[in-house]
Amino acid sequence: MTVEDLATLKRLGSVAVSPDEKWAVYDVTETEPETYERSSALYLLDLDTPDAVPSRIADQSGKSEHSPAYAPDGSLYYLSDASGSEQLWHADIASGNIVGTPVQASEMKADIAGFKISHSGDKIALWGDIARDCPTFGCEEDGNKAEPGPGTGREYDELFIRHWSSWETPGNYSRIFAFDLKEGKIAGEGVVLDGDLVGDSPSKPFGGGEEITWVPGEDGVFFTLRTADRNEPKSTNLDIYGATANGEETVNFTGKNKATDTLPAFSSDGEWLAWAAMERPGYEADRLVVKLRKQGSDEDKAIALTQNWDRSVGSIVWTPDNESLIVTAQEVLDHPAFAVDVATGKVTRLTAGGNVGTTIPLRDGSLVYTMNSLQAPTDLYRRAADGSVRQLTNINGRELAEIDPVEIERFNFSGANGEQVWGQIIKPQGATGKLPMAFLVHGGPQGSFGNSWSTRWNPKVMAAQGYAVVTVDFHGSTGYGQEFTDSINQDWGGKPLEDLKLGYAAALKIDPQIDGERSCALGGSYGGYMMNWIAGNWPNRFDCLINHAGVFDLRAMALSTEELWFDQWDHGGTWWKRPDPEKWNPVNQITNWKTPTLFIHGEKDFRIPYTQSIMPFTVAQELEIPSKLLIFPDENHWVLKGKNSVQWYRTVFDWMEKWTKASDQEAKD
Repeated sequence: MTVEDLATLKRLGSVAVSPDEKWAVYDVTETEPETYERSSALYLLDLDTPDAVPSRIADQSGKSEHSPAYAPDGSLYYLSDASGSEQLWHADIASGNIVGTPVQASEMKADIAGFKISHSGDKIALWGDIARDCPTFGCEEDGNKAEPGPGTGREYDELFIRHWSSWETPGNYSRIFAFDLKEGKIAGEGVVLDGDLVGDSPSKPFGGGEEITWVPGEDGVFFTLRTADRNEPKSTNLDIYGATANGEETVNFTGKNKATDTLPAFSSDGEWLAWAAMERPGYEADRLVVKLRKQGSDEDKAIALTQNWDRSVGSIVWTPDNESLIVTAQEVLDHPAFAVDVATGKVTRLTAGGNVGTTIPLRDGSLVYTMNSLQAPTDLYRRAADGSVRQLTNINGRELAEIDPVEIERFNFSGANGEQVWGQIIKPQGATGKLPMAFLVHGGPQGSFGNSWSTRWNPKVMAAQGYAVVTVDFHGSTGYGQEFTDSINQDWGGKPLEDLKLGYAAALKIDPQIDGERSCALGGSYGGYMMNWIAGNWPNRFDCLINHAGVFDLRAMALSTEELWFDQWDHGGTWWKRPDPEKWNPVNQITNWKTPTLFIHGEKDFRIPYTQSIMPFTVAQELEIPSKLLIFPDENHWVLKGKNSVQWYRTVFDWMEKWTKASDQEAKD
């Protein structure tokens, strides 16, 4: 497997199933191998025919179509840039074929970011970035009050000033409007649903349609929003609001909980609202518990359905009979789908290994879902009521058939405090001789380097270069219970480093093919922090380090990052109120540094500003430690663009080979 293979594999995105449950439509993003430019297209799949061949629909001369959704009448809506901006399009479908030509269903002044169709099919909710004082979906002015002119300067009098990868635009927010749908087109001027609220819905930077839902049988929309004020950078208080479709009333249904409430989902009869809730304000990695509330009841009467299940849910969907909820959650290196019995709260795992994304339960008891793994990117699957599973798509089948598989071995060991810690070894299948180690440290830090596909940190393509890739889910990782996740709090350089040392030794003991004398450690974000921490506290172990967007100076981080809730929760408050702020600060161990290090960062990274890589690169250069700096002016915390991804991997692999290459005698042996 090559870097170019990884960059050009097709990517399955959104999925929708027709009301008669006979068809699935999904979008696929393709990348041109010469230019690395991307475009997306829609495909239709017959769910009743085994080994059905998907057919492309709505081909609009190289434009992108995505985010499909069926209306109750079986017609299809989707977003496309065919008109020059992101607009809604409509197509009539019969027997799996488009009848006539798709038509543009909207002519909005602003780009449409997403949409949800009502259960009756006569209304639609649209959202996009709209000026707060704009009464329609898009005005001539964008509402941004930070640029008063006449010069180019930005002016702010409260935080946020930056968020993720963009400078803030106070006065402009992601807003939801309700419109009528008539004869396949949007009708009227629309009604804004946020009332007097000021904030983004869906939430930024990563919220989407999962935060918005129509109320069955009623003209109402429920949505998630966090108030945008000077306290927003310290607040995880997302609330769920309900609004009438005429915009006359907006009510906060979770106002008593000052922590996160999100993922609203109604039973098909509209009797019950399910959502996910955290308990601790300010903690973004707190456990998300499924809550149930009967329509018309008080917030205090809500049922914590999964309170006794020590996992954090990532998505919620009702089954058609309203007897179960289908949820996803991290579970020991996997991210499976589970069924939660509404009456008892009993949880049943439905899928085996892999990373499940979208879940669509059908009336026959089957489940259509997307899944990827360490071996392959996302495809569509169907689990029958009897538990048998059939793969429905194989969108990269031809390409994957030409790529060598990898061997994957899970292992566990006694980590810090004698507690069980899990890891993985990924290496080329059938490899002979000793293999140097690529020691990957995940970010988060509340995350997992599990059985999932990634275009940014892909163990399979790393193993294909001739490495044994080792990952360790250290204390603080997800999928092992909330106490394990919480254990990294104010201990960034403590238990996690101990786990990594013990995991390194455990991997060598388990697999004698791994050459422990030739190794390179790699990590991004918190994993990058750990590269800096390893450089000063485990300096004799690795032949090289690769640090992507890592924290170098905790004080500078505390005073320049944007989502203050994260930094202040993990480290015990504001910098000047922490009991021992310098305890885990890598900048204090730079005199111990000696390991050759590659630093990588994106200039648009406002989560961990790129100066956090310039500073340690400067240190390494001053100490005459072999070092290199790779800066992407057009990337944020992640490297997402095709050409940049190829450059990232080529630079990383060159650095690894330079410092882990076997000597001539070792190669002969």
